[in-house]
Amino acid sequence: MRTLLSRAIHVDPSFQIGLSLIVILALAEIFAVTFYYVDRFRASRVSTQSVAATVTHPPKVLPTAAPPAAQPATSPAAAVPVPSESLADQLLREGVESRNRGDTTTALARFDEALDNEPNNTAVLEETAKTYEAMQLLDRANETWRKIQEMGPSAGAAYELADQRLKLGVPVPPTTESTTADSSAAAAAPKDVGGNREGSVMGISDVKTTETPDPDAEKNLTLQIGIKKQPGATIDHMKVKILVEFYDTVGDKDIKLTNADVNYEWLTPKHDWTETNPEVLSVRYVRARTAGASAESSLSEAAASVRPGQKSRGKGSVADSGKRKYLGYIIRIYYNDDLQAVQAEPSRLLQHFPPSKNTSAQ
Repeated sequence: MRTLLSRAIHVDPSFQIGLSLIVILALAEIFAVTFYYVDRFRASRVSTQSVAATVTHPPKVLPTAAPPAAQPATSPAAAVPVPSESLADQLLREGVESRNRGDTTTALARFDEALDNEPNNTAVLEETAKTYEAMQLLDRANETWRKIQEMGPSAGAAYELADQRLKLGVPVPPTTESTTADSSAAAAAPKDVGGNREGSVMGISDVKTTETPDPDAEKNLTLQIGIKKQPGATIDHMKVKILVEFYDTVGDKDIKLTNADVNYEWLTPKHDWTETNPEVLSVRYVRARTAGASAESSLSEAAASVRPGQKSRGKGSVADSGKRKYLGYIIRIYYNDDLQAVQAEPSRLLQHFPPSKNTSAQ
């Protein structure tokens, strides 16, 4: 009986080995599965913590990255806005530009508007005085300089200029006895443009002086005068009157209208101002070397009156050539009998012979 039981309990070695292998494989599979899920759990936990940390703790903004408005202003340019141009400064600029174009009437109007806003604006007062000087309105210029002078040294450079002009400045017109002829100085003197009245429609754009060597003449000089209309103006050429007057010194003392030959010719074909380009008038002054015996022309005969369509006009008077010297000229432009523009070289001629505002006052 015991022998049978022992045989029944005895296990086959092959079975035991197979069973052991099955157990080992099962344990290995369990270990692998457990390791896989544990690793995934850890990865999922780390990702969740990272997201939570991102949401809970957003990145901090560094102080240097703060907008400029949040920082104290350290730049004066950033702290103080650039001031815009004031009304007086704008009117001053427009006035100077108009005067540079020869439109002194508009320039004075702009300066007056500026002074209405700022009566003590020294820059505007200074430019006003200079404009009056250009127009040879010396009393008004000196009056304006005195206003600046009364402000005292607080007016700065304008005060020094006003003090200089009133002491040395533009003098009262001298008498003929104190006038000394100097043709070379006259040629170098600047040209003055002024006399434009309110609503002027015409002006002088340019004056070109050419002297031609002539063995038979003491002086052979030609002016080319550009005469323009204001933009948009309509001109009736029959109402245009151009006066060109040449002046001589007599005995290096007196100043008189010339008695030399003067001829006129239009260089532009139409001279009716239907186009915007200036019309050009050529005026020739010739003083012959040979002394003539004819009488000296009167002042009224010496005045050169030119109307569009008139080609030339000569005076043909050559007298007293040994005592006379060429001094300069005055050009006046009238429209509908009203003065539009005046230009002189040398400028002191306007002190001796101020232009009339209309032809009826001549």
